[in-house]
Amino acid sequence: MDAAFTTEQSEIRRTLGGLLSKGVPTGPPGRGGGHSTADAGPGYDPALWARLAGGPGLPGLALDERYGGAGCGTTELALAFEEIGRALVPLPLFATSALAAPLITALGTEPQRSALLPRIADGSLTAALCVPGAALATALALTRGDPDGAWAGGGRAGGVQARPDGRGGWRLYGEAEQVLDGHSAGLLLVAAHTGGFTRGRTLLFLVRCRDGRGGDGRGGDGRRRDTGGRDADGGAADGPQAGGREARGGDTGGREARREDTGGREARGLRRTRWTALDDTRPQARVQLRDTPAELLGDDPGADVPAALAATGRTAAALLAAEAAGAASAALDRTVEHVKGREQFGRPIGSFQAVKHRLADLYVCVQAARSAAYYAAWDPREGVLALAQCLEALRTVAGEAIQLHGGIGFTWEHDAHLYFKRAASDELLFGPVHRLRAHAAEAVGLFTPADCLDPAGPAERPGPAERPGSAGSEDPDDSADPRAPADAGPAVPARGSRTGPGTAPGPAPGSREAAGV
Repeated sequence: MDAAFTTEQSEIRRTLGGLLSKGVPTGPPGRGGGHSTADAGPGYDPALWARLAGGPGLPGLALDERYGGAGCGTTELALAFEEIGRALVPLPLFATSALAAPLITALGTEPQRSALLPRIADGSLTAALCVPGAALATALALTRGDPDGAWAGGGRAGGVQARPDGRGGWRLYGEAEQVLDGHSAGLLLVAAHTGGFTRGRTLLFLVRCRDGRGGDGRGGDGRRRDTGGRDADGGAADGPQAGGREARGGDTGGREARREDTGGREARGLRRTRWTALDDTRPQARVQLRDTPAELLGDDPGADVPAALAATGRTAAALLAAEAAGAASAALDRTVEHVKGREQFGRPIGSFQAVKHRLADLYVCVQAARSAAYYAAWDPREGVLALAQCLEALRTVAGEAIQLHGGIGFTWEHDAHLYFKRAASDELLFGPVHRLRAHAAEAVGLFTPADCLDPAGPAERPGPAERPGSAGSEDPDDSADPRAPADAGPAVPARGSRTGPGTAPGPAPGSREAAGV
């Protein structure tokens, strides 16, 4: 492993760092300009997004060159996420380039990839992954594995349900509670359950929406346009979906939105509402689907969608880890600058030994998190463990930053609270830290006895006659205690089972039988 960055990677960091530091305020747009966060439109600055897409080609950094991307890898994208975390600027990059684009690449047909990925690469299309309920961490296999996709909802009720419409398309019904950038995305990737209760499976579907950047029921000055109070299918207008052409009185003639071109209209039966979230720099939305037309992602109804989501989750965890490491580093830098300039008792407070010790501990924490993030960028299989390390570092550094800033650190006018909210929000969305570590340990069998990982099947294990001390043993020197149970393997086999494969149930630990009484 070569730990040094290449010239191209260093240039990516320098270019993005320069773009994000020139006149870009920390936090959500509108925070310092007289408008509330609720009036901030799509939740990010479209002009900044256009500059990042047109200059360094940020949305397509990791996409194949055939689709207009730069052909880079996870390491380059992780470096970009580190700079974005440092600036704490809200962008739809994670939802679009870290979640949606890899799934389209892995599962989509060639026509789907050719139609969608070039638009993602040039920044003209943003996308979001819709997972039923609040199961994003489970769907991405960050906190626990679920190869059956039970998080998508059962075949009777719950989650998002999909059914064929009889004309080669699909209809979706259900809702997703926590969709990152779901209120403004032009494309939704919806994980839905189909096939009924007995033959149920999880598939991904494409729902083409009206892009929230060009109009989401608000004008450029943050004021809501008059929609007449109704949406496309007769329901009450609620949030971003109120600005579509149907909402403004356009005649749809009862026709469904065509798959190729929605004409600026919201899909029928789709309602998107932006939440007031803890972290305004990572917007969230509720997506409701009421018999909404959709298109199957790919052409294989038997595709292993949970496996594709798990693979995407590993890379996404590495990118989130780099973003958290960048945010922790920026919070520490701001704190150091503050304690160097803030004077008390005639001297800077940073000169006091107690403050120096706390800053030194934070520095070690940030450097450890950065090392874990860089390693995960090189090997995304370690992304979950690196994410736990970096989220914990961000939470620690952000909390200490507020304390060391004193009274100003608690105010809305200062940026210290933004880093703390990012740390708390990311743990709620993708954690918590202890579950990330527990799942990573389970995945590698850290707490599993070695005997249970033996690939030998039950037929290859010694039978009762071959065990020393058993009745059929030919060794006359064996003198086993008749009260002791036969050696049936480890007391607690893998996967939480009380008995391993091919073994008889043993006595419970601590029981009278185990003690030989």
